[in-house]
Amino acid sequence: MQKSNYKERQKFLDTSLLLDKGPKSFENIFHTLMRKNKRKAAALYFDEDDRQKTFTYKELEERVRYISRHLNGLFMDFGQDEIIALKIKNSPDWPVLFWAVLESGFSVLLIDARMAKENTENLLKQSGAKAIIATEETSYSVPLLRLNDIVSSEEKETCRHWGNQVLFCSSGTTGDIKMMVMDGENMIAQIQSARILAKENATIMPLGPVRILAMVPFHHIFGFIAVFLWYSYFGKTIVYPNSIASKDIVMALKKGKVTHLYSVPLFWDGIAQKVERSFALKGEKKTAILEKTVASAIGEITQQEAGIYGYKLFRSLIQKKVLGNRIVACISGGGYLQKKTLRLLNGIGYPLVNGYGMTEIGVASVEYSMLTHDILEDSIGKGFGGFEFKLEKVPGAKDNEGELLIRSKTIHKEEIIAGKRQRTSLEDGFFRTGDIASIAEDGRIFIHGRIKDTIISSNGENVYPDEIEAYFANLPHVLSLASVGMEEEGKENIYLVIDLDNSISEKELQELKKKIDAINATLPSEKKISKTLISKKSLPMANNMKVKRFALKNQIRQDPDAFYDFDKKEHGVSFSGFDEKEVLETMDGVRKIFSKILLLPEFKIGNNDVWNQSLGGDSMTYITMINDLNDCFGVEIPMESYGKIGTVSGFTHEILLLKHKEKAPKEKEMPIE
Repeated sequence: MQKSNYKERQKFLDTSLLLDKGPKSFENIFHTLMRKNKRKAAALYFDEDDRQKTFTYKELEERVRYISRHLNGLFMDFGQDEIIALKIKNSPDWPVLFWAVLESGFSVLLIDARMAKENTENLLKQSGAKAIIATEETSYSVPLLRLNDIVSSEEKETCRHWGNQVLFCSSGTTGDIKMMVMDGENMIAQIQSARILAKENATIMPLGPVRILAMVPFHHIFGFIAVFLWYSYFGKTIVYPNSIASKDIVMALKKGKVTHLYSVPLFWDGIAQKVERSFALKGEKKTAILEKTVASAIGEITQQEAGIYGYKLFRSLIQKKVLGNRIVACISGGGYLQKKTLRLLNGIGYPLVNGYGMTEIGVASVEYSMLTHDILEDSIGKGFGGFEFKLEKVPGAKDNEGELLIRSKTIHKEEIIAGKRQRTSLEDGFFRTGDIASIAEDGRIFIHGRIKDTIISSNGENVYPDEIEAYFANLPHVLSLASVGMEEEGKENIYLVIDLDNSISEKELQELKKKIDAINATLPSEKKISKTLISKKSLPMANNMKVKRFALKNQIRQDPDAFYDFDKKEHGVSFSGFDEKEVLETMDGVRKIFSKILLLPEFKIGNNDVWNQSLGGDSMTYITMINDLNDCFGVEIPMESYGKIGTVSGFTHEILLLKHKEKAPKEKEMPIE
C-alpha cells in the first residue's frame, strides 16, 4: 500500500465530512458534490458510431435544473413528496432524471428497466406512484413520460422543496412487494463510511482519475451506492456502455479506458470459465502455462519456477484478450463468489475482491485488505466505517457461526409492504440479515449462506447450497444450476437442479452425468447430492440473477413432470407382455421424432409429457408427427386415436400394439385436447 500519500487520501475522503455542515438530505449531497467537482468529467459514453462523448459535473447540474423545470410544469398538480417511478437502463440520462425528480420535490421509486409490464404495474399500484418515467412504448394506469415528452413540455418554477426519499424494491415483484425507503441521512452515512479506505486500500477510491463502468443497474442497491453515489460524490467518471451485450461491455472497457469494474458473481464466474476454456481448447500445454502464471502471481510458486510465464508482461498479454489491462479494482457483490474464480482472476492480474450489502442496509463491507492471502480466503472484509456487526446463534450452526446482525445509520427507516408504509423493525438498532456468517479473530467476516436456504444434514449440521453449487459450477452446457434440500421420509436430501442449453446431444448428456457422478463421489457424505434433476424450463431467477431456491423447491413439489430425473427410467403406461428391449428402442424412436418436430432436445421430453400441454405442440405439428411415426415404424395409426394419444409412452404402446396386431385393451391416455 502507498503509505506516502495516506494523508492526502485521508484529506480527499474527508471531504465527505462537508456534508455535516448542511441538512441530512439529498439536496445537500447534490449541491456539495457539484460545488467540489464542477470541472471534472461526470460521464463518458458512446454515440451510434462508437465515438466517445463526455460531459462535466457542471453540465450535469445544468441539465438537472433544465429537466426539473419541465417536470414542474408537467406535475404542477402533484403534492410534495409524491412518488415518481424511474424505469430506465443505466445511461447518461439516468443521473439527470434521478436528480431532477428529487429537485422537483418528489420521491423516486427505482424500477428495473427490464421488468415486465404486469410486474411494473403491480409496483406502481403498491407504491402509490403518481407517474412513471421510462423509455418503453406501452401504457400504465398512471401517466408515462419519455425524455422527449419532458423536454417538449412547458417549463415552470415551483414552491416545492427537494424530495428526500428513494425507494428500492426487493427481488420479488409479484404478489405483495417489499419496498425499502431510504433518505438523505442514510446516504450521507453511506458516503462517509468510505473514509476507512484511505488507510486500508489505495486503489478502490484513489486520489487520481477513475473511470468506473456503469455495469450493475442503478436501481440495484449495489449499483446505486457502490458505483453511482460514491463515485459521483468523489468526482470520478462513470463510463456508460451502449448495452450489456458482451461486445459493448468489452468496447466500453477498452475504448473507455475503464479502471474500476464492479459486477455480480455470475459475471466474474463467466469470465473465469471463459479464460479456462480458451486455454483448455489449445491443449494441455497451454493449460499448464495458465496454471504457472496464476500460481506465480498469487505466491504458490516462485517466479523462477514459473519462468517467463511468471512475468507481469505475460499476464498483461492475457488481460488484453479478456477485459483489457487498465483495470486496477474489481469488486463482486450480490451473491456467493467461487474461490477458484477469485484465484484465477487475481492470478491473471485482476484484483478481484468480495463485497457485501443488502437492499435493506446498503453496502456494508468489502475485502479492502491488499494482501493476496486475505483476498483469496473469500472474506467480505471487516466492514465500512459506522457499521457494527454481531452474530446470534442459530440451530445446527457451528460454534463460530450464527446469523449476522448489523447496526448502522444506513439501514432503511421505512418500508412499504403490500402497499402499507411502516417503520423498519429493528432489535436494539440491529437488523437481522438472514445470512449465516462467521467472524475471524482479526474482524474479517465470512458469509456461508442464507438461513432459509440452509439444508440440515442427517447428523444435524448445516449444509450451505452455495458451497454445493461451487463444486458443479464449471459443467459444460449448464445455463444455471441450484442445490436445494427436499424433505423425504423425515430427512432433507440434497437435490442438484440444472438447466441445460438445447444444443446438448444424447452422448454429451451421458458424459455430463458421468462428470456429475465423479464430482459427487469426492464430496463428504453430508454434502453428497442424492438426486440430479434437469429442468425442462428455465430456473426461477431473482432480479439479481440468483436462482430463487424457495420457488424452485415449490416447483419440484407441485410440478414434478417439469423435471427429468437423471437416474430414473420412466415408462409411463404398462408394457406388460412386450419385450423390454423392443419397448426401449421404440420409445427412443418416438422420442426422436417428438424432438425433431418440436425442436426440443430429447432429455426435455418425458415419457408422460403431453404434446400440447407440456411440450408446446399444436394440431398441425401433431399431424406431421403422426405421419412421421407411421413412416418410421411401418404402421398406420388409426384416425380414431387422433387426439386421444399425446405422449411418448402412449404412442409407443399404440405402435407396439399395431406391430403385433394385439387386441389388448389400451391403457388410459391423457388426451391432448
